[in-house]
Amino acid sequence: MLAARMHGYQQPLVLEEVKIPEISPDEVLVRVGGAGMCRSDVQLVDGYFHSALNLKFPITPGHEIAGLVETIGERVPETAQLAIGDAVVVAAGWGDGTCRQCRAGNEQLCEHGGWPGFGPPGGYAEFVAVPYRHLIRVDAKLKWEELAPLTDAGVTPYRGIKKLRAAGVLGPDRVIAVFGASGLGSYAVQYAKLLGSGATVVVFARNEEKLALAKQHGADYAINTRGKSLDDLRAELQRLTGKRKLDAVIDCVGAKETIQTGFGLLATAGAFVSVGLVGTEIAIPLFPLVSGEFSYFGSYWANHTDLQEVLALAQQGKIHSSGQKVRFEDINDHLEMLRAGDIIGRAVVVFNVDKAADPAQRRSEQGVVAR
Repeated sequence: MLAARMHGYQQPLVLEEVKIPEISPDEVLVRVGGAGMCRSDVQLVDGYFHSALNLKFPITPGHEIAGLVETIGERVPETAQLAIGDAVVVAAGWGDGTCRQCRAGNEQLCEHGGWPGFGPPGGYAEFVAVPYRHLIRVDAKLKWEELAPLTDAGVTPYRGIKKLRAAGVLGPDRVIAVFGASGLGSYAVQYAKLLGSGATVVVFARNEEKLALAKQHGADYAINTRGKSLDDLRAELQRLTGKRKLDAVIDCVGAKETIQTGFGLLATAGAFVSVGLVGTEIAIPLFPLVSGEFSYFGSYWANHTDLQEVLALAQQGKIHSSGQKVRFEDINDHLEMLRAGDIIGRAVVVFNVDKAADPAQRRSEQGVVAR
């Protein structure tokens, strides 16, 4: 099969042909239809997670995975309701199944678990082996470039918005801000409208094209933050919404600057949730945090239930993806575009799962290295 593999940090992925993985009795072999390209894939290559992950190279990145069931292990129970040819997505948090977080349903928080693409082989390949309990059957009518991003970009902000809702800071007289209008942000805007109980949704970003896309996804207002001070932003908020401060913030960027700006605009008893991971540290004044009784939530990925809810919304046509197809041979070029922030929406590596081309022909057409 074709696979784009990481052989070391700060190196381009190697496009090569490797053996199709053998599955264990409780696994399913998935023929990958689409694999979303996430900024965390760039961070993985650049060494951002070096201290957190004990990697043994080579590894295959790609944690946003959708595809077709190819082979089913002999111990996969009938209750899993999986059949060859089913369209499925991969729930990315693979916990040990026994710790407190796993038993509470939050396997993505398991201290002993893993994530496909961050050790276990991911979706930048034609096939991937997946434990059956991490597969969810989906509506085959949705396109791969719509399905794959839902497993991270489409579900991570959903969990974050749910935390803001539970904090009681959303409602018809409230203003919620979405920082960032790219992969995660475009979904966050939609969830803010769906779960915000009538809250006004304002998106903050530095790219006019991304802001325009956020408006298409339902943002009430869009503010370009480039070159603007906190006072400038407060004045623009006042002009647009009648309020100078925000009741709720979801930060889909995670840069030091966006966190500082979000807290600088937060109203008394407001809540802030971080889902983005561009930066490495937080620097906010302590006294306003305490005296303003701000709430600050970290929100990491999502659990199985969160993903099922998001898939239901997508299959009902209530949320929409802005996925763009990427050819396998163009993966490295698009990683560079992600690094530069030039991707609008979500880039998705799409494989042709309907036609099985001859392997030799694929090698000559796509310039891969035989291994």
